[in-house]
Amino acid sequence: MSISVGDTLPDATLLRMGAEGPEEVQLGDKVKGRKVVIFGLPGAFSGTCTTAQVPSFMRTKPDFEAKGVDEIICIAVNDPFVMGAWGESTGATDAGLTFLGDPSGAYAQAIGMAFDAGAVGFFGRLQRHAMLVEDGVVKILNQGDVPGQCEIAAGETLLEMI
Repeated sequence: MSISVGDTLPDATLLRMGAEGPEEVQLGDKVKGRKVVIFGLPGAFSGTCTTAQVPSFMRTKPDFEAKGVDEIICIAVNDPFVMGAWGESTGATDAGLTFLGDPSGAYAQAIGMAFDAGAVGFFGRLQRHAMLVEDGVVKILNQGDVPGQCEIAAGETLLEMI
């Protein structure tokens, strides 16, 4: 069963690239007492994720900030090296988005959004979604269910709902 509006996010240990290499990040610390947008997607460097979903949050970041959002976090079932390189190559890191890796898929499983798409080599990946989280509680949740499309889980769609 996947997470729903009104649920508290499970704490998860995610990874990011820091100045000295991979660093652990406790998701609970990132959301406690804060208003955060979290978007998840199937994989770094994949088509729709790179050309549509990430850019949608880069475009809307100032508008989210104007609505009191403290941080925009992208999570994928990838290692921190890949996530760091992807954030740099897309310009999302420079735009101020935070990229966190869930290499084991534990977070994807904990929120009930792990999936497989063997035809494209995706196993234990994170379903496309976008959510607004306030003090750890899911306030808005948009789940994309059409492969190769991200309109439901795009920055513009979530922004309109706030």
